[in-house]
Amino acid sequence: MRKSIKAFAVLAASALLATSIPMGGIGGRAYATSGTIEKEIVLRVCNWEEYMDLGDWDEDEVIDLDSGDIFGEKALYEEFEDWYYENYGERVRVEYSCFGTNEELYNMLTLGDEYDLVCPSEYMIMKLMSEDWLVPYSDTFFNTDVNNNYYSRNVSPYIKEKFETHDIDGKLWSEYAAGYMWGVTGFLYNPDEVTEEQITTMNAACDPDMFRQITLKDNVRDSYFLALGAIKSDRLTSEEFKNDPDYSEKLEEEMNDVSDETIAEVLDYLQAARKNVYSFETDSGKADMITGKVVANYQWSGDAVYAMDQAEEDDYYLNFAVPKESTNLWFDGWVMLKKGIGEDSAKQRAAEAFVNFLSMPENAIRNMYYIGYTSVISGNEEDDRVFEYLEWNYSADDDEEEVTEYDVSYFFGGEPGDYTMTVPEEQTRRQLYAQYPPEDVIRRSSIMRYFDVDTNAAINHMWISVRCYNLLSMPIGLRILAILLTAGLVVLVVRAIAISAKARREKRREKRVAE
Repeated sequence: MRKSIKAFAVLAASALLATSIPMGGIGGRAYATSGTIEKEIVLRVCNWEEYMDLGDWDEDEVIDLDSGDIFGEKALYEEFEDWYYENYGERVRVEYSCFGTNEELYNMLTLGDEYDLVCPSEYMIMKLMSEDWLVPYSDTFFNTDVNNNYYSRNVSPYIKEKFETHDIDGKLWSEYAAGYMWGVTGFLYNPDEVTEEQITTMNAACDPDMFRQITLKDNVRDSYFLALGAIKSDRLTSEEFKNDPDYSEKLEEEMNDVSDETIAEVLDYLQAARKNVYSFETDSGKADMITGKVVANYQWSGDAVYAMDQAEEDDYYLNFAVPKESTNLWFDGWVMLKKGIGEDSAKQRAAEAFVNFLSMPENAIRNMYYIGYTSVISGNEEDDRVFEYLEWNYSADDDEEEVTEYDVSYFFGGEPGDYTMTVPEEQTRRQLYAQYPPEDVIRRSSIMRYFDVDTNAAINHMWISVRCYNLLSMPIGLRILAILLTAGLVVLVVRAIAISAKARREKRREKRVAE
């Protein structure tokens, strides 16, 4: 269940606050304890909106696993402050804030906002790595013999392998990023209006039977990926291609094709799709599906789960399908910023501890319950509560008739069959399928890489032509005028963002002085 975001509050100080001594600047407060002054570490964390358990659960929301109850009383970032003091003997205060898109986060950083720990998506992580924004994780963070290193001990073997086999400029993802949530892309659809055969192809975007009844994502990366699958459908689904010994590597090459010829083909496909779809959307697709305004929506798996849950409350059932050509395997992960962490070892220790705290199985479960997305945490042989939570959510009742076996061993580790559940047959097309796709879907998944500067410019130019008008078809005079108007608009937007960022910094400065 995903809840609406609430106002954030700084953790109320304990009785020690009465004896606290104000400290100037950004270093935080100092506490007088037993005649000594104890300085507080300030950890500035920036995460996606509605992307962490903020607590305040209702009494009937207890997750009653056989191994023990799980309940969200306070925000996880507030609970971390107490946990850190108990385990490390140092005070830490988390300044928690949010961003709406990867591009918004990047603009915030380039305009001077400073954070210690942020949680962008895989392509933005690649961009920040390539531009030398990030601090690598310490060697200690990866030591599985350390009790508090919950991330290294509990991250899914499947996710770990992805992070350890992908790099930017020779630097592995695993050195600079710790996974948080992951998923795939596919079509959320109404099975009463659309057949499974219709919707399990990326060509659905141009299906005339779904004229003005399907929506796509209003961002260039997701739409480019879908168009690639559509224009390459025959090759990607051929037996020769699928049976190639190097299928995974070749699939990733095909789904990252940015040649001039391919970009031109994608432009043609997306312009045709634009005439057929109801809209390109960012967040309205879920509501449009729930209300029945459209019958299919290209969607991230986490938001698809949310929409299916919400529709089900009104006895309205939606399904999720992954195209036969491919699916985009995406991740969000925690990275530490040089401008925030710098060479402050105490702050880096707190940042790494924050990631470890979120990677405790009980906290991963709380986050999944609260936001509807899938954690990269699988647990281990000694702590299998994540799998237990999966069974708690999806196992079939004893008297249920239409059931099937569902194997998620690839994610949890072990041999095929080690992590198998008996589930309602419908879950092979619904929430479970979206959260933990079966292995045949995972096999045809592909990571979309970061575009370099020149490629990014070419693809963004293509996207402007899709979303606005094909500039190449305009007379040269009108084309120049359109470019000048667009540039002027960009300048105004950048100035507005800069003014807003300055106002936020002034407000924080005033708050710190007051403290």
